[in-house]
Amino acid sequence: VQLQASGGGLVQAGGSLRLSCAASGRTFSNYAMGWFRQAPGKEREFVAAISWSGGTKYYADSVKGRFTISRVNAKNTVYLQMNSLKPEDTANYYCAASIRGISRSYAYYDYWGQGTQVTVSS
Repeated sequence: VQLQASGGGLVQAGGSLRLSCAASGRTFSNYAMGWFRQAPGKEREFVAAISWSGGTKYYADSVKGRFTISRVNAKNTVYLQMNSLKPEDTANYYCAASIRGISRSYAYYDYWGQGTQVTVSS
């Protein structure tokens, strides 16, 4: 699976962004999808994940109530709607695909996109 993330940018605190991750190469609906982020000098951090059907979603506590993950299998795309952004959300955001099912652990994910930078100014 090839993954292409997009939609990052610079936004003021309190603003919104929507990230997209387009998949190609294999049957998208076979994969659970996740979003992770990594800020400079910090470890990669789980953000959100969605099962292959979209029926199960996981969120990190730090983004619960502000971020929403969704997917459209007919478009081979997963989204991350980010509202009420905070400066601490600043990071490079990566999408990832897992054939083994939904998980909060990056070790479960087999394929990774290249990342899209999100910068939130105060």
